[in-house]
Formats: sequence, structure tokens, C-alpha cells
Amino acid sequence: MTTKAIKKHLEQLIDIAYKAGKVILDIYESNDLGIEYKSDESSLTKADKAANEVICAGLAKITPNIPIISEENKEILYDARKNFEYFWMVDPLDGTKEFIKKNGEFTVNIALIHNQKSIAGVVYAPVLDKMYYAIKEEGAYIIKDNELVSLVANKYHKTDSHLKIVCSRSHLNDATQAFLNDYTQPKLISKGSSLKFLMLAEGKAELYPRLAPTMEWDTAAAHIILTESGGHISQVDGTPLLYNKENLLNPHFIATANER
Repeated sequence: MTTKAIKKHLEQLIDIAYKAGKVILDIYESNDLGIEYKSDESSLTKADKAANEVICAGLAKITPNIPIISEENKEILYDARKNFEYFWMVDPLDGTKEFIKKNGEFTVNIALIHNQKSIAGVVYAPVLDKMYYAIKEEGAYIIKDNELVSLVANKYHKTDSHLKIVCSRSHLNDATQAFLNDYTQPKLISKGSSLKFLMLAEGKAELYPRLAPTMEWDTAAAHIILTESGGHISQVDGTPLLYNKENLLNPHFIATANER
């Protein structure tokens, strides 16, 4: 699929994300979130399932020949998916814990992966009504209050003091604390879901160390948005963060703004 073809579908992708956000908000504002628990004890709500149906149906309509890997779909065996040249990577509701807490910090995430790399992504924050998107080599953007704004990550140097470092609300562990000790008077910011990456893309923070488990669908869409804003994501050893591995669990990684 060429960049031109992806751009042709962009408006439809954004529309799918808006529609998924609407069904999430309808449930969010109701008294019945329909909370269940998966085998790994992570939570699942009616909104996760409803948004997944909207997204998968929408993607199947616009690109019927491109497979979909979603957190809420039945797992596709590696023997089948290892040969995918292109596929959609979907997290219909990233930040289910934040959704249940009703703090608004959750997102809809849709990414297009080509040969293990994220090349297009849409992230929608329904409560904030912020739509983020990017296509490889086409820049990153946000739509807010019907205005389109280009996203540009901050330039920084590791020795700068008071750098803004984003941390998960749920995962401030010993490894993360050790990472923070390398910086001078860092300012810590708590944020849920893929919004952590987007704070870097928006120029509201400089670093996001993730030294705790995530899955590929948690990062894929925001990955290309941060990259196109001038930021970067890599494993702790500096190697790229890749997608469609045999195990869909991400290694630990560091997301950064535009380091000088």
C-alpha cells in the first residue's frame, strides 16, 4: 500500500476512530460499564468490545484484504501472521483502568504496520475530543476544536534540568526510579494510556521510560505519531521497537522527544 493509498483512506480512518469514541462515551456516561476480567486478570468492559466491533467492521469495509490484529480479537497464530506484509494493529480502548476510574485518560488506537514498522496511526481521546494522526514521512497532526495543528516534539539535551518525564499511573517501579536518577530535578507527569506518547509529540514532555510490560497494540499507533513529530522510540539497548513479533509483548523501551 503506497503513501498515496493510505492518505486516501485517512479521512475514513479518522471517521472510524470518531465512531468508536462515540460508542465508548455512550457507555462511559452510563451507569453500566459491564466490567469483566480476562484470564490474565486485566479488565474488560462493554466499551472495549463495542469499540472493537465498530473499528473492525470499518476497517474490513475500507481495506477488506488487510488483516486485523486487535487486543479484543481472537489471537492469530504466529505461523499465519508472520507472513503479513501489511496489517492493522488495533487497541479499541487503551487505558481501560482509566476508563473505569472515569478520569478521561483513555484512547482509541488504530495503526497500519508494514514489515514490522508502524507507518500510519490514528489515536483518538474521546473525553478530550483530540484526534491525533500521522503517516510516515507526512508529519504528525492533531485535530482539536475543528482546528488542524502540526505536532512538533521539543528539542532537549539529557543534561538539561527540570525535564518533564511522563510515567504511568500504574507502573512506577524500581527500574523506572533508577532511570529518573540519571536526570537533574526531573518533573514527573502521570498520565494514562497512549496519551503518554502524545504528550511528547505535543511538546508537553521530553521523556517516557516504559520499563514495565506493554503489548504491541498499546504502542503501535502512537509510535508513528511521535516519530513524525520528531521524537523517537527504541528498546533500552537502542534497537528499534518492532511489531508482529512471535510474542506480541513489547520489550522495555524509552520514548523521547527530539534529543539534541
